[in-house]
Amino acid sequence: MSTFTVAGHHVGRVGYGAMQLPGPGVFGPPRDHDEAVRVLRRVVELGIDHIDTSQFYGPNVSNELIKEALHPYADDLVIVSKVGAVRGPSGEWLPAQRPDQLVAAVRENLVTLDVERLPVVNLRVMPVDEIGEENACPLEEQLGAMQGLVEAGELEAFGVSNVSTEQARVALDAGAVCVQNAYNLLMRDDDATLELCRERGVAYVPFFPLGSAFEHLPKVGDDRAVQRMAAERGVTPAQVGLAWLLARAENVLLIPGTSSIAHLEENTAARDVTLSDDDLMTLNALR
Repeated sequence: MSTFTVAGHHVGRVGYGAMQLPGPGVFGPPRDHDEAVRVLRRVVELGIDHIDTSQFYGPNVSNELIKEALHPYADDLVIVSKVGAVRGPSGEWLPAQRPDQLVAAVRENLVTLDVERLPVVNLRVMPVDEIGEENACPLEEQLGAMQGLVEAGELEAFGVSNVSTEQARVALDAGAVCVQNAYNLLMRDDDATLELCRERGVAYVPFFPLGSAFEHLPKVGDDRAVQRMAAERGVTPAQVGLAWLLARAENVLLIPGTSSIAHLEENTAARDVTLSDDDLMTLNALR
């Protein structure tokens, strides 16, 4: 399948993630503002109709770039944002999990993107052991806030991000239309959540699909078996890793991010890479 449905919208299974548009550490302005705008315009030229962003990318930077480059938006463009955190003055990631904070963040996204409502906003759930009890909020209360925004017409739907399988189940029961978790060829701890989403007919959106965003993650493109397969197929290691994800399950939607037009075109071409059964068997054996 070349498309999957999220919040009633049929979107191509290879989208674009805007996380790498701001400066280093997803903080501050881009290294090259004009190039960032060109990347976003090339996104839609390539037929990509699903862009993932967040107000806390920058903060404000990715949303403002998207508005500058693409507003007024094409009718078929699905922009998905994310709430649940804010940035401190030095770029630190701070929790913003209370219902009032979630509502305020969604409305801030609407303003910076210049829309009356968004197709989907993901609730990024932050573990209690990371943020402390004083900053924690019960998941049910957070989901209630997202449901209220849907009922008010400010969102068409909501999803969740960074959740356990049990949290995903609770969220899906509450109406979540997608789950966005860390997952790739070499990092498959979230198989159970992916399978849950597949069973429910819900989009599963892996972030870190190549493991290349942060130093501590395994890099799919550095794996020798992936490199050999790419060389034999005449494609790049990144394309092998992305094609494996597309073959993993039909409900997988990709949002690889980049600030380079060349990498954008490379990532997008993964939708045309077909892996054989033998290829998949070889890749499935990797960890």
